[in-house]
Amino acid sequence: MRRTSGRSRNRSRRAGPSTGPVRAAVLSTAALLLSLTAGLLPAPAGAAGGAQTAQIAQAAQTAQTAQTAESARSARAAADKPAPRAGTYTNPVTKGTVDTFPDPVTIRGKDGLWYAYGTQNPVFQSRGESAERMLPILRSTNMVDWEYAGQVFTPRNQPAWHGGSRLWAPDIRYTDGVYTLTYSVPGKNNIGVATAPTPTGPWTDKGAALPTPSGCPTGGIDQALFTDRDGTPYMYWGSYDTLCVARTNADRTRIEGEVTQVAQGRRMEGAFVIRRGGHYYLFYSDAGCCDGAFSGYQVKVGRSTSPAGPFTDAEGVDLMDRTSKGTAVAGANGNRWIGPGHNSLQTDLAGQDWLVYHGIPAEQPDLERTPGVDKQLSKRPTLIDRLDWIDGWPVVRAGAGPSAGRQQAPVTSWDVGSTFNDGSLDGWHAEGAGTDGWSLAEEKDARTHVTHAGGDAPAYLVSGRTAPARVRAEADLKAGPPGGAAGLTVGYRDPRNHVTAWLDRDRGALVTDVVVDGTSRGERVTALPRNFRWGDWRNVAVEVRGTRMTVEVSADRLGDPVATQERGLPAAAARAGKVGTAARGGGTAADNVGAVTAHTPVTSRVPEPEPGALLPEYSDEFDGAAVPGTGPDSPWSWVRGRAPGTAMTGGALSWPTQNAELSLNTDTASVLTRDAPKGDHTVETKIDFAPDQPAQQAGILLYENDDRYVKNVHSVLPLSHLDGAYTHVSEFGKEGERPTTTPPTPVANAPMFGGPTARTMWLRLAYHRDTARGEHEVRASTSRDGEHWVPNGVWTLPAKGDLKIGLAAMNRAGATARFDYVRTYGG
Repeated sequence: MRRTSGRSRNRSRRAGPSTGPVRAAVLSTAALLLSLTAGLLPAPAGAAGGAQTAQIAQAAQTAQTAQTAESARSARAAADKPAPRAGTYTNPVTKGTVDTFPDPVTIRGKDGLWYAYGTQNPVFQSRGESAERMLPILRSTNMVDWEYAGQVFTPRNQPAWHGGSRLWAPDIRYTDGVYTLTYSVPGKNNIGVATAPTPTGPWTDKGAALPTPSGCPTGGIDQALFTDRDGTPYMYWGSYDTLCVARTNADRTRIEGEVTQVAQGRRMEGAFVIRRGGHYYLFYSDAGCCDGAFSGYQVKVGRSTSPAGPFTDAEGVDLMDRTSKGTAVAGANGNRWIGPGHNSLQTDLAGQDWLVYHGIPAEQPDLERTPGVDKQLSKRPTLIDRLDWIDGWPVVRAGAGPSAGRQQAPVTSWDVGSTFNDGSLDGWHAEGAGTDGWSLAEEKDARTHVTHAGGDAPAYLVSGRTAPARVRAEADLKAGPPGGAAGLTVGYRDPRNHVTAWLDRDRGALVTDVVVDGTSRGERVTALPRNFRWGDWRNVAVEVRGTRMTVEVSADRLGDPVATQERGLPAAAARAGKVGTAARGGGTAADNVGAVTAHTPVTSRVPEPEPGALLPEYSDEFDGAAVPGTGPDSPWSWVRGRAPGTAMTGGALSWPTQNAELSLNTDTASVLTRDAPKGDHTVETKIDFAPDQPAQQAGILLYENDDRYVKNVHSVLPLSHLDGAYTHVSEFGKEGERPTTTPPTPVANAPMFGGPTARTMWLRLAYHRDTARGEHEVRASTSRDGEHWVPNGVWTLPAKGDLKIGLAAMNRAGATARFDYVRTYGG
């Protein structure tokens, strides 16, 4: 377990004068409820740290054995012990808990803890266990220290309709008062659905979500749910190489209606959609997820003004266009993480978004071969990193990519607030009307929460301490029966001075009210969907920055709010104050009420490395009459002889593609090479190339030999499941020895995919010698105008021999590449 540092909140502050009779009533009610429910409550959720974990386990055992109210309260209090604030973490966050945890997705449960779900894998190999866990579940108090919490299915209760298939890529949502888990059943080319009353189960099989055929060329895999502002539920799915979307029925167990293709690309998969501002953002991964040190996976994104598209990348390229796409969110950056991808999103209590994804460690990229599994699996532990929104687009760590060193941890405990799972209202004050109406209640999922008995006038339960003026506050609320309204209050001074966001059942709306000196400064009403279920928990989040307030209403904080409202505040209301919950009418409930200082957004990207000065002695404008490599004084030389048909025409090297390859054991293509400078440098070429057949490719290389090189080429590749269809890609390929073979042998060749292609393109390879790791490190980028460059990821190779500058045009005859120049720049 990693340790975090910081201060814990004081949960035992003395109550103010107005809480005395309230507390007595609360404790009386709580004691009765706890006595009734002793022995029926779930085992306490995990904590962060060895001694703390042991204490929780002991408390849980005591509660289960004694089945008394006192022991149940003790167990819940231990589970509710807050994680330290503002600590640090180091990726992978699942280290020490599980060996691998691919395709992760997380949710904050209504008990105030975080839960993660992953693809079926042998997660405990290091403990000597070869069996796989079917959709394993982890639990955490702080998003960085995790404990194993079970699995969705076991070999004994796996639904028969799966046919024994492995289960992949879960997605979790809180819908209609239950947890809805969708997952891939690749053996049946379909998507399964299961529901549960708590994040750890018990799970009820709801069958397959897709008809046969599904209406999507790729069948069923890598799904994610999404709910639009009008309450319409959608499912996105697809892999190899098309992503689709369709509406689902009300309980999200079956798709229905039209199926729309929203994205196509080589090995595109892993859709995850959120809405932010006026756009829908479709996150996905492409290239290859699971090839160990040769995994080219990256997270990319497109956006749209409709959940059904069209989605475009930051270059304006439609995700359905037959070309590779740019706008990388996270890709390999040359540190230890290979193939980062298959993401979900999570938001911490300060409002900072986090990318949750997996990566492959360079030092140990593969799991051991597992009995009963038909192939070797890549080791893919879970990573988290800060997700920044810059100029309307998301990117990990402002463009720095996956982190390998110590990072600032998510904010996961309140400055002011409580989950109420300790069975106490110490530090809370009842104000306004009905001060004796507040009491504690119990549910299996949310556990202890507060309710109010009712009354027409507003009642408030507010913190004893003050929250900051720049604040993010949250609460899980239920508005109760008709006539009820439940609210989240911020900036509270007294009943005459506060800002409250109400879930108002009679008006069917989110209603915000700003009260200053006893006078409302105007309500703002935002309609909620007609199918809004008032009896279920809903999360309300309020963020105040200066005099601007933003309010969101969602089911589970996963980027699909059903209502968003922005409004200005008078200066008298935009100030520090208490946080709390409000109630009108009977049957309202609140849980997980608290506030912290709102996060500080990062608004500028990390600058991309720029080439240095031109190095003429390593450059060629191709303005001579002789083909490079044919004269005695040429700095160029040919591998396997001059390519047929090469010629100098119009100040360019004209090169017809060959029916020859440079791949694995088939090394028949000609390669034009020359020495590269020592030290860091960038090689650039301008190429005119219009391939029209699969496998045709041309571009630039850094080449040691036929088994050790990287290339950045304009290539044509077929699309899976679409007969005869192909796509143009910026292919950033690598060939080298696979480090996990003994001895290492040159058996692997794999791509990453870069920005969009064009007939005229500029291609770059930037070289860096990583002396600390003993590696060649190469980053690719592409441009369609020679000025604006789209960065790709980084491939590494163990440094053995020197890399030369190279050109090639190969794999299938019929197209001609025209190289305008090769220019080399210093580091």
